[in-house]
Amino acid sequence: MSYDIEDPGHGHSPAAWTSVVIMLVAISLGTLFFFLDKPALVWASVVLLVIGAVVGVLMSKAGYGAHGPKYTPKQH
Repeated sequence: MSYDIEDPGHGHSPAAWTSVVIMLVAISLGTLFFFLDKPALVWASVVLLVIGAVVGVLMSKAGYGAHGPKYTPKQH
């Protein structure tokens, strides 16, 4: 069964990878700082999490998203 729906890319782009790595580091650090009872650093990790999402959007708009002109998908 074949559909004529365009493939969304499934996150295999530099924008997606960069965003996810930044947010993963933020969540890991936030968890560590929560365990160590450092509330200021927990909130700094929340800010880093938001920055990771913004970086993903900005990189996608700059052409590094799944359908951007600066991204060339790798053949499987």
